[in-house]
Amino acid sequence: MAVFRIYVEKKPAFAVEADSTRSDIRASLGIHLAGLRLFNRYDVEGIDEETFAMASKTIFSEPAVDVTFSELPVAEGCRVLAVEYLPGQFDQRADSCEQCIQIMTQGERPTVRNARIYVLEGELTDAEFEAVKGHLI
Repeated sequence: MAVFRIYVEKKPAFAVEADSTRSDIRASLGIHLAGLRLFNRYDVEGIDEETFAMASKTIFSEPAVDVTFSELPVAEGCRVLAVEYLPGQFDQRADSCEQCIQIMTQGERPTVRNARIYVLEGELTDAEFEAVKGHLI
């Protein structure tokens, strides 16, 4: 069975968490970022394409406040960091998605993996990037 992937980002007017994270990095580490984009990446296995399309608009995102992508939109010069739970660790977001899809389909429970993707915009040295990684992880 196929694995489906979607990236979800809050629209700029609703990107409060991304703005807060950027401010926190500046205050805590003294690192100025030109911008920070925050995505939730979902990998889903155990459903068909039609179910995935429906879940993309109802479970993984809210069309009024979110934008979805099939590929990560990264501009040149940006640094990307993905943070996800290790196998065996409980991921509340992924578990909730699995439950919602199972309720929606009245079928088997799919497998969902979630990761937080940070796209750091601006000129960062390797040392600054390592400091940001340590802070976010």
